[in-house]
Amino acid sequence: MRLWAVEGNRQRLDGGAMYGNAPRAVWERWSPPDAQNRIELACRALLVRTDDGRHLLFEAGIGAFFEPKLRERFGVTEEGHKLLEGLAALGVAPDDIDAVVLSHLHFDHAGGLLSAYGDGPPRLVFPRARVYVGAAHWERAQAPHARDRASFVPVLNDLLARSGRLVLVPADGASDLAPRVRFHFSDGHTPGLMLAELDVDGAPLLFAADLIPGVPWVHVPITMGYDRFPERLVDEKQALLTDLVARRGRLFLTHDPQVACAAVQRGVDGRFAAHATSLEPV
Repeated sequence: MRLWAVEGNRQRLDGGAMYGNAPRAVWERWSPPDAQNRIELACRALLVRTDDGRHLLFEAGIGAFFEPKLRERFGVTEEGHKLLEGLAALGVAPDDIDAVVLSHLHFDHAGGLLSAYGDGPPRLVFPRARVYVGAAHWERAQAPHARDRASFVPVLNDLLARSGRLVLVPADGASDLAPRVRFHFSDGHTPGLMLAELDVDGAPLLFAADLIPGVPWVHVPITMGYDRFPERLVDEKQALLTDLVARRGRLFLTHDPQVACAAVQRGVDGRFAAHATSLEPV
């Protein structure tokens, strides 16, 4: 199979929120903030073309569905639907996408499934794609806690439910995407976060989603203020990175503004580090 990192619309969010209880004196070295204390974040997708010609899209980014007031609030500065533009540059049209795999349904990971604001009533932009979501997370999205209700997009949930193309992945990770795609689940960021793993010439490539949004978050104690259960997330991250190092795996990073793919290493002090690498097999 072939793989491409596809950039979607970028955003700027408060650096303190993105780095949880880490002091600014620490995180500003990794992510220089602007005058409003916001840091730049990618909303990057992974496109896979399988050897039998199918196109699988992992996540859809934030998209362009926000009305202008909310677009400004969440720091989405680019015009247009950048994900669709990025796919078009690769010669891939919306109806060429066979499957979209969502780690979760927060707006910055799933909003790109929706048409752009002002382009008529909201609709799903990939007309043929089956959309894969973890079953446990789908339940959360239908009845979110007050703590994260604003992260979901009710109109998107409704469109998915009515599409006839929603695939709910059970807790054992079984799906018709196997063996190309394996699924792991995590609960620290949001209940039922679904992490997709691809076998790239015998080595794992893991779509890290919001468990590890970028290179700085590979440092195990670093969590986000948006994480529902930070201590659980730290334990999940420790276990996942230990496993990836043992299997010589790599991470695909959706939010890192510079690095799409990173190899993971562990130093003699036990700390993990990530180093930018290409999407090609290593």
